[in-house]
Parts: sequence; structure tokens; C-alpha cells
Amino acid sequence: MTMSPHEVQAYVLTYLETLDCQIMERSPAHVTVKLSPEADKALTNRPYYWGFVERTGAPAETMSFTFVFDSDAYQQALEAEEAKAAQLAPPPSPGAGTPEAPKETILGRYFGIVPSLPQLGPGRILKEDVVYGSRRLQQIFNAAREGGAFVNLFEQAAKRQLRATAPAVYEPWLGVCFKVEFACDLKKEELHFIGISLRTGEIVEKFGSKLNRRDLSPRLAENMHVQTAKVSLADAGAALESHLTNRLLELDYSWAEKAKERLDLELAVVDTYYEAVLREDTPEVDVDTTSASSTDGSSTDQEHAGTGPSAQIQTSRSGPSRIQNARLQSVEPTGVTIGSDVELAAEAAVQAEPETDPEQEKARQAVMDREAMKLQYETRRTEMIWQYEPKVKVTAISSGMFHLR
Repeated sequence: MTMSPHEVQAYVLTYLETLDCQIMERSPAHVTVKLSPEADKALTNRPYYWGFVERTGAPAETMSFTFVFDSDAYQQALEAEEAKAAQLAPPPSPGAGTPEAPKETILGRYFGIVPSLPQLGPGRILKEDVVYGSRRLQQIFNAAREGGAFVNLFEQAAKRQLRATAPAVYEPWLGVCFKVEFACDLKKEELHFIGISLRTGEIVEKFGSKLNRRDLSPRLAENMHVQTAKVSLADAGAALESHLTNRLLELDYSWAEKAKERLDLELAVVDTYYEAVLREDTPEVDVDTTSASSTDGSSTDQEHAGTGPSAQIQTSRSGPSRIQNARLQSVEPTGVTIGSDVELAAEAAVQAEPETDPEQEKARQAVMDREAMKLQYETRRTEMIWQYEPKVKVTAISSGMFHLR
């Protein structure tokens, strides 16, 4: 869904005129407007200022905006106006010299020439591009949705009714505008404006066309009488929802079947890819008890055995390289070992710095990668289901009480 610049301009102008904003300048490409207090509160985000105005009773100064709907056309119009103004400007007289120097001021006397400051305050006019998708247009959408979520309108009577002896009778109606979304990997939206009489329970589809022919106002006209409702608002809302549900059940849902086929195809592709990845053999993580036992018991065996260099070199294979060097250097040329204090220090170093097996680390990393791949697989399947699964969503975007003759 998108909106052309003309549609955006029509919507924004309708919103501004509804809130009694003062339109100062208007063209097919832009509009310059001075906001009303209600529009200023909704669009400018100045809660502290409006809190000050409400507390002190000071006169409110609302902001002014130039909303540009077509930037290219607006720029061309500005250039054309500047060229026209240059042509109409009188040529400089021959005796005119250099332009007059700026007058000396107190600040200029001490600080030099003071540049002109930008215009601030209530007289400033801000310029913004308002196109479909812009932040300002989204803000206007939200403000219109919040301000018009519920209305209470009365049909205005003719002039002859004001002079009639008997008052005219109003019939209360509840009107709800539903937005229906048909969503899968594609999306379609529909608006259904349905009304129900709170006196008879009659349901009217395309309720908006019935209201377009009537003059509605939030003020109750003179010499008019409002009838008491026989149907509660809760029952009326439930009746409208039931009516809309029955209407939706009568629609053609072949698009949903096609969406399910596309979903099955996408899930099959995802399953095939991750099945091949997860099928790879992952090495098991086992604790090497043999090396651990040899490391723990080597020093004890050596202390009791004391068989010479060959035994010490074989035992030191499970320890760090510097321990190996220490043990090799501890062997005397005659084959006699050094004292037990050096041996005990070497064994303490072996216990303080255990060896990490590269194969075991590689196996642990493989297990972690496999778990991460499983999580990625589940996430991908969830995304595919969310995107392709067909669903119908119904939302009540606005409602109102309409008192009609």
C-alpha cells in the first residue's frame, strides 16, 4: 500500500482543517499552516510549554509549518518566483556606489560586526517534506487515529424542524470500522465499515455511504429527542463481530492453500540443508583416564623405582616441556638421581598446570557448534512459518455513536 503526493496532501489538509488550523498559503506542492492549539499539542511534542500555559493562563503561541508534498515542484516554484522578482526589481542607478555599510551598534563597536541571528520564536516557520513513509506523516496518522478512535455525532435537522411543535426523534446507531488483513508472504488489507441500530438490531453494511448523505455535527440540534437504546453496546459489538466473521467465512481462500504449499516447499529446503549439516558425525567428548592416571602416579613410581634416566623420560611425556627439561637435567652422568625435594617440586608443577588435550578441545568445540546449528535451524523454521503461514487478522480501528433521523 502506498499513497501519491496528491493523496497525502488531501489527507493532511483534511486533518488540519478538521482541527481548525489556519492555512496561510497553499499550492499543489505545499501548504503553510499555523497550527491550532489542539494540533500543536498533538504534533509538536511540547508538554512543558503547554503545561506552563495551562498553569499560568498565558496566551498560547502555536507553531507554523510549511509541509512540502512534492519537493521538486516546490523547488521549481521557488526558483520561478525568485526569477520573476529579479526581473521586476528596479535596476541600480548609475550613480549608486557601493552598498551602504551596516550601521554601527554597541555590540559591533566592541566585538566587530555581529551576524544576523536566525529567526526564532512564534514567527519562525519550519519546513518539512511530508511524503508517504515520512516521520511527520506517520505522526499525523497516529494523531488522527487517537483523536478519531471514537466519535459521537448527531444528524443536523432541517430549518423547518426547528420551528416544528413536536421534536424529531433520533435513532442511535453504533458504527465500527474494521480492518481485515489477509497475510502470508503477501498481504492484502480491506476496510469494512458496518453499523447496527441500537433500537432494532438491524445491521447495515457499507455504513459509511449512509453517513455521507447526512449533515453530522458533535452538537445536539434544538428540538430533537434521542431515543433510548434497547441493545447494549457489548451485545451490539458482539453482533457486528459475528456478522463480519460469517462474511469472511464465505470468501475464497485458495490463496491460503497456495501459501501453505509455498510454506511446505520452503520448510523442505530448510530441512534438507540443515539435515545434511546436522548429520555429520560429531566426535564424542571422553575423559582420558589413562593419561590422567599416568600423570598422577608417575612421580610416586619414580620415587620408589629410581631406575635411571629412561624411566624419568618416559614418565615426563604427560607433563609440560619445561618439566621434561628439568627432569633430563636432573639426571647425573653416572645415572644417579638428585634429591627428592627437586622431584617433589616438579610433581607440584605438573599438578598445578594440567595439560589440555587438543583432541578433547576440538571435540568440545564441535559439540558447541552442533548446538548452535540446531538453534539456528529452529530459528529459521520459525521465521519461515511466521512469513508464509496464512492468517486473517481483524482489528477495530475506529468506532462511533451516530444519532440519525
